[in-house]
Amino acid sequence: MRQTKGEKIFYAINNVLLMIISIISLYPLLYVLSASLSDPEIVAMGKVWLLPKGFSIKNYIEVLNYDGIWTAYGNTIIYAVFGTAFSLLTTICLAYPLSKKRLRGQAFFTFFAAFTMWFSAGMIPTFLNMQSLNLLDSRIGLIIGFSLNSFYMFIMRNYFASSIPDSLEESAKIDGANDLYVLIRIYLPLALPCLATLALYYMVDRWNGYLWASIIFKTESKLPLQVLIKKLILDSTWAASMDGVDTSANFNLETLTYATIVVSVIPMLAVYPWLQKYFVKGLTVGAVKG
Repeated sequence: MRQTKGEKIFYAINNVLLMIISIISLYPLLYVLSASLSDPEIVAMGKVWLLPKGFSIKNYIEVLNYDGIWTAYGNTIIYAVFGTAFSLLTTICLAYPLSKKRLRGQAFFTFFAAFTMWFSAGMIPTFLNMQSLNLLDSRIGLIIGFSLNSFYMFIMRNYFASSIPDSLEESAKIDGANDLYVLIRIYLPLALPCLATLALYYMVDRWNGYLWASIIFKTESKLPLQVLIKKLILDSTWAASMDGVDTSANFNLETLTYATIVVSVIPMLAVYPWLQKYFVKGLTVGAVKG
């Protein structure tokens, strides 16, 4: 279709604005990557703006030689993998029954699930609750204590209710299938785009989780990667905690922190391409279909 003059002007302005927003969004990431690959002395003099200068991987060598990084990495992988799996389990177990009109009290339970999206107990009551359950300074506490996101649950509930025909369930019930069989053998295979999308959401939330991990854990060996990065950035603990690491003029605490940040996002960048096709399909999960 031929575009009018007004449409051409609109699309031109829109493309310029989107390009500016993209540059603003991507520049900090590019700067962190460039600074982490540059000579620390050049970075300290403020000469790195866009591309690396004095290419060097010494920052990454020092970061990877720090045992605390590997411990925090292992903790974060545990919290992300097991936390995501448990979150998906709880989400499915609540979304499936709430998607059925035959459930007695469906409106009642749906209201209370939605209520948690509007109002929360708050930080102190949540902390006291976890304390009474002996979940403080516990890996299990972080995994199961924040397992369900009501918004994600409603996405899956709407997907079950609007995207999967009831006739499939009715046919299975005629053949003698129970609800568990219908869920596992029919609903979940058909809901792979939704499951992959929510798995990505949950995994990113778990991987970037900082607040409650910093509150719950007292033992240094249980801290996830994001809490460690905070210590490096705000507390300047590189020199104090990295015994045996050369933090003289050959190294810059800022570039070491940048290298740590880059190392921390690599797993998410590696996982996303595998889930991208499901993620694109799942962008409209739960939408009402005509």
